[in-house]
Amino acid sequence: MALPFFYSEAIKVTDKEFVLNEETSKHVVQVLRMQTGEQLLLTDGKGNLFTAEIMEDNRKKCVVKIISIEEKPLAEIRNTIAISLVKNSNRFEWFLEKATELGINTIIPLLCSRTEKQHFKPERMKSILISAMLQSQQTWLPVLWEPTKIGEIIQRTNAEQKFIAHCEEGELKESLTHHLLSNPLERIILIGPEGDFTKEEIAEALLHNFKPVALGNTRLRTETAGVVAATLLCIHQ
Repeated sequence: MALPFFYSEAIKVTDKEFVLNEETSKHVVQVLRMQTGEQLLLTDGKGNLFTAEIMEDNRKKCVVKIISIEEKPLAEIRNTIAISLVKNSNRFEWFLEKATELGINTIIPLLCSRTEKQHFKPERMKSILISAMLQSQQTWLPVLWEPTKIGEIIQRTNAEQKFIAHCEEGELKESLTHHLLSNPLERIILIGPEGDFTKEEIAEALLHNFKPVALGNTRLRTETAGVVAATLLCIHQ
């Protein structure tokens, strides 16, 4: 049976013992009814996997002993999705969950000309990423940016492969998979809002060497396009 898996950003590779926070302690001792001598897994979200043994099964301050540490390497190709925020926060949160499960490294919430107003709640968003990371048994927590204007991303990114998925007619766009190389260090794709990118945003991206790509034969919602892009990027590593 798999060991229970938890996250703590405070744990360090130099720790011999560690005190779980109150929320995790309660879950371990009160919900799972784990006792002294039982083992669990911890990650710091930075690639380290700790195997630990419970020393004190206190439901507020559970103390564990670190038995071993395994360092999981970061994927050779780092994939970034810069995606417009959407009005329905539940749909954006769904995207965050699925992108994390698939293994996307960085997620940038985009502010575009047609992005509808939305309250960005960083702590809630981070908790969704953590839950998805643990559920999918990963040890790297995706980097989540603060909402950023699209022009800034277009001008700042240094990724070897840069893509923009837009719906403008009149331009021949090949499938994203057609362009994916197997050896770049970093790739980024821009996903627009429900009303799509403006002509000016598309033109600026193309000026900075973003390649226009298609994600299929149908018009997709923003969050669906994000998940399709995430899937294609992660299976072509």
